[in-house]
Amino acid sequence: MQAVRGFCNWCVECDRLAVTPLVKVKRANENADRRRQRRAMPETELVRLLYVTRLRPLAEYGRETIHKQQSETAGRKRWTTAPLTLNNIEAATERARERLKHTLHFIEQQERLSWERALIFKTMILTGLRQGELASLSIGQVFLDEPMPYLDLDPADEKNREGSQILLRRDLADDLTEWIASMKTGHTGDFGDAEGVVSLPLHQGRQPDELPATTPLFTVPDQMVKILDRDLKAAGIPKHDGRGRVIDMQALRRSFGTYLSKGGVAPRTAQAAMRHSKIDLTMNVYTDPKLLDVHGALDVLPALPISGHPQREHIAATGTDDTLPRPLAPILAQNSRKRGTEGSSPDKMAPNSTTSTDARPVAVSAGMVKQKDPLSIADNGSQKRGRRDTNPQPPDRQSGGTLHYPTLHDGKH
Repeated sequence: MQAVRGFCNWCVECDRLAVTPLVKVKRANENADRRRQRRAMPETELVRLLYVTRLRPLAEYGRETIHKQQSETAGRKRWTTAPLTLNNIEAATERARERLKHTLHFIEQQERLSWERALIFKTMILTGLRQGELASLSIGQVFLDEPMPYLDLDPADEKNREGSQILLRRDLADDLTEWIASMKTGHTGDFGDAEGVVSLPLHQGRQPDELPATTPLFTVPDQMVKILDRDLKAAGIPKHDGRGRVIDMQALRRSFGTYLSKGGVAPRTAQAAMRHSKIDLTMNVYTDPKLLDVHGALDVLPALPISGHPQREHIAATGTDDTLPRPLAPILAQNSRKRGTEGSSPDKMAPNSTTSTDARPVAVSAGMVKQKDPLSIADNGSQKRGRRDTNPQPPDRQSGGTLHYPTLHDGKH
């Protein structure tokens, strides 16, 4: 639908159509109607996959011949080869070495093929590269001598057409270093991509010490997913799980994103490693919640007992009894009448504020004054300005509306 919509829009731009006929066609909901749901592979399955991939190309020539129990048709052969499993693949490899002991070059070729396939899977799992991106890499884009080894991916070969530097873990960088060194001393010739079909080289010889920078790093077949399916079957890993999710080449990239989240990598860092434009794509699409340690994450939540006194529970756990809050009334409600005069707070800064006898009447206005006094001690009690008492008394009629308050020796009242 997206391709047809783009074609119709192009026709409108080129005046081949007056209006696109798909203008009223609604966009499909991809989340509700997903054709292929991939799953991430647990670590145990990844180890089994790499083990089988490393042995299967040679083990195919050491499979046992067994007799069929029942024949569907009388004219068909009653003998077949036993399927490879995780238990018999090592023995099949030894039988293949014995059967092909006179063709050592063929054995070396199959071992090299198995090594390359295992490196392809490991590189995709530990870098998150897509199959097409990995197939486009050449040895000139591999920088293993740097302090931080990386792969330089060209913008034309990347999905978002931006170009990236893919950092490599040290063990993967060591594997790639050994692989490139073997390419410099290996045999020339094209051995083919087909499963079970080998093309022997026409001539043998040693390549020069320096390979051209355009030499492909790996030979990735277009039908690499079929090779993956055979490896999964031999390793005893189901291609589809109970929920209908599938394992394919893109599932290796999903495993990469899932293990980043499982290892506690920050979402923004995981987004940069996955080379996604939106963080929800990293967290929702390329993270398998089934492999996340949700049960272990619940252990960080606080303990909430529903029985027992909270103060006694805290004393038993910490040896202190500071769990219950202190009452705020004794702290906030101060008795202002113990010291000083009636209706006013005591002056703690003035010496002998309660015992001074040097007091004289001060005339103060009974009206409210909004103007504030300076904050210094010497000027805080100005006699020229009035103040509003906390408990005002009616004015004295004989004094003409003037209140008389005792004044301390330093001007406080």
